[in-house]
Order: sequence, then C-alpha cells, then structure tokens
Amino acid sequence: MDSNLFSRRRAERFAQLLDEANGGRRHHVRSRADDQLTALVAVGRRLAVAPPAVQVDPEFRTGLRAMLLATAEREGIGAPAEPSSRRSADAGRNRLLPAVTARRARARGAILVGVAAGAVALSGISAASENAVPGDALYGMKRSTERAQLALASSDVSRGQLFLDFARTRLAEAAALRGDEDGFSAVLDDMDADTRQGVRLLTTAAAQRSDPAALDAINSFLTGQRRAVGGLLDDAGRADRDRTRRSLALLDAARKRSDALRAAIACGLPAPAGSDALGPAPASCPGDR
Repeated sequence: MDSNLFSRRRAERFAQLLDEANGGRRHHVRSRADDQLTALVAVGRRLAVAPPAVQVDPEFRTGLRAMLLATAEREGIGAPAEPSSRRSADAGRNRLLPAVTARRARARGAILVGVAAGAVALSGISAASENAVPGDALYGMKRSTERAQLALASSDVSRGQLFLDFARTRLAEAAALRGDEDGFSAVLDDMDADTRQGVRLLTTAAAQRSDPAALDAINSFLTGQRRAVGGLLDDAGRADRDRTRRSLALLDAARKRSDALRAAIACGLPAPAGSDALGPAPASCPGDR
C-alpha cells in the first residue's frame, strides 16, 4: 500500500465506492485506483459481516482510540459551528479559497468513517463494545460506531430504522443501570430521543410517498419496545417508575401518530402541512369527525 493511498482524490473515490457498496447511488466514473480500492472495500465488508474473534491488547485499544479522536479533531468532525459573527468577518477572505462542496465534505467524513470502521472491525473493538453501558471505557466507541452507521445509511428510511434499533439498544442499557437513578434517567432520555428521530424520519417518508410501508417498521418496533419498557416498572423505585412512565407515554403517542397517518393515507388525504417531533401531523378522515 503506497503512502499516497489516502490522498484527496483517492479518499474521495474510496468514499464513493463505500457509498455504492452500502446501497448508495452509483457514481458513473472510474479511477485508476479502483482495483486497489475495490479490494479494500471488499475486505471491509467481509470484516463487518464476520468480524474476527480476537483479544484486544489494552494498549492497542487505548492507542486506537487516541488516533481516532485526533483524526476527528484534525478533520473537524463533530466540531461546533462557528458563531455567525465570525462567519461574517471571514466571509471576504473565504471567497478567495476553493469552495468545499457538500460532496467533498461528505467524502472526507466517509473516508474517516471507512478507516475507523475497518480498524474497529479488524481489532474486535466493535464486538467488544456491544454490551458497554455509560461509564464503561468502550461506551464512547459504541456510540461512535452508531454514528458511523448513520453516516453510511443510504436513505431516510434506513436512518429511521437505525434510530429505532438504537432505541432498543438504549433500553438494554437502561435495564443494566436500574438502581442508578441518574444513569437510568439519562439513558432513557437518549432512548426517547432515538425513538423520536426514528419515528419522525419514517412518518415523514410515509407521508411524502403516500405509502404506509414505513409505518410497519414503526408499529413493529412499538409492539416489542412498549412491552420491554413496561418491564422496567417491575421492582423499580418511585423515581425510576415515574421516568419509565414518561417513556411509555412517548411510545403511546408514537402509536397514535402512526395509526392516524396510516388512516390519512388510506382515505387519500394530502400530505400533512404541519409537523412536530414525531413527524407529520395528519388531519382526520371525513368519516372520523
């Protein structure tokens, strides 16, 4: 592997190939480096499907985490937006600089995600972090892996389904943190946020397409999730019960929204103009008034 593998052009092409391999749109171009990069993409996909079962040396794990954090900081991944006053002051100067297109910005993010995902899969850290909970050393890597999955998702429907999967994961973490009032509540806050994001993306897709298929994923999630969240009430203290009931209320609200939107699609109502945290808010069908 030569030292110029991750030059800008190769990085952008690698990002395109990763995007295509994960279901994204095809880019009708070809690069002289495609043979080499395609082989790397294939290796990455094999590792993602069947990660090797290896024991990770603690020093390597610490070093890898430091490398990923340093790369993210250098590339500006996750950096807060500049204040508007500073953007205005720099506007004149920025006109003299080459424009960084959305495609190039995405390519830079995708190449970092690709390298990180490959390194994580190869080292076994991804598998090792699956059962991590807040406070564990690998919990940050677990959440970073989730962000990488979102970055590589090919559609809003895929992202919506991923958020619902993450909500299930947060539920398992909450079960492990019962008795820790602050930790339990914080994880349920994250679970509810993932639920809202997933429901909003899927209801929006259903309304835009006038197709209830995306709502099936919501209802399937809600059926199992409500039963499991209800299980957190067993032997729970008062504070944990009160917090759990708020999550149950959100799931019930999501079910009502999904059912209302399904009915609106069935009776041919136009796409709702209003929206909130759970997505489009449809009007009632004439016969329901």
